[in-house]
Amino acid sequence: MFQLRPRVLSFLVHSPPRLPASRVNPLSALRRNLSATTSASPSPFAAEDYLVATCGVSRAQAVKAAKKISHLKSSSKPDAVVAFLSGLGVPRSDIAAIVAVDPWFLCASVERTLAPRVTELRELGLSRSEVARLVPLALCSFRSSSLRGNLDFWLSVFGSYEKLLKALKMNSGLLAADLEKVAKPNLALLRQCGLSPSVFSEPFISRVLIRTPKKVQDALVHIDKFGVSQNSRMFLYALVAFTVQSPEKLTDKIRVLETLGWSQGDVLLAVKTMPGILTISEERLQKNVHFLTKVAGLEISYIAQRPVLLKYSLERRLFPRYCLLKLLNTKGLLDLRFDYNAASLSEKKFLGRFVHPYKESLPGLADVYASSCAGKLQMELLSENTKQN
Repeated sequence: MFQLRPRVLSFLVHSPPRLPASRVNPLSALRRNLSATTSASPSPFAAEDYLVATCGVSRAQAVKAAKKISHLKSSSKPDAVVAFLSGLGVPRSDIAAIVAVDPWFLCASVERTLAPRVTELRELGLSRSEVARLVPLALCSFRSSSLRGNLDFWLSVFGSYEKLLKALKMNSGLLAADLEKVAKPNLALLRQCGLSPSVFSEPFISRVLIRTPKKVQDALVHIDKFGVSQNSRMFLYALVAFTVQSPEKLTDKIRVLETLGWSQGDVLLAVKTMPGILTISEERLQKNVHFLTKVAGLEISYIAQRPVLLKYSLERRLFPRYCLLKLLNTKGLLDLRFDYNAASLSEKKFLGRFVHPYKESLPGLADVYASSCAGKLQMELLSENTKQN
């Protein structure tokens, strides 16, 4: 007890004096500490602004993409990715396209992911420029360790890098397909149908090759019912049409034609002639059939023998050409009914046959027709602008 007293006295003597309570405000001290901490910490990563300013993404795209990289605390990793892509030769516009579709690309590690992928592709024989062209098409597949094996396989299928790129533009999921469970069984199945390997190099066939084998088998059954010969080039288009859509959608589209007055024979003939009509939306089928039959006055049997009429754009092709021919007939300059011949002509030939010869008789005809094709004018306006002549 007496031994502790000198230490206590010493502590009291040498301790700093206590300030009056009124001079020490704990709340003020807390505020000062928080203020100092805030001023010292870096500003938070503004993902949306970064995507617009650095990556060239539109503001609307940035709003959606920013949500997927909101966890980033700084721009260090995205900066590294953008610099890597730019150094590889990927144009700014392509970087913007990549980021808009796959914002997570900005989160990839350059050292552990992107650089190794480039090295692997170079070992396959691709040049840096070819790799740069592949990146915006491969998207998330570019970050996968299976990229080299998948790319090597598809190169052997399509036969050239350029054809593979065309296929990827139509079907970006090609490089992500399961080769053993999907791609290879489908190729074997199509070979059994008598298709030669050269057929598989057609870019649009890529949409079939990545469907489940069961889906492809079901499509082959439906194609047989419509009588499309496997030796016909239409067989490939039928294969796509019946594979990429569900049986329910196909049934609905056939039902649409039947409700519009098409017989089963008409449907069978049209599909056999051009299977691609089954890839047209129901709304477009209805509009085109209504226009061709009710406005242009064509018979269903006539259309069924020329089903490409259903695929033409109503707004940019069928309707403007119909209006022009009707106007020329009304003015007594022509005696010709709108039909397949007028609809199927190339734009250059149509202008040469039905527009240019009448420019003097109807001044401004070419401009009015061009505007009509762009969807800016209706038949009434077309007639109004030339009525004075």
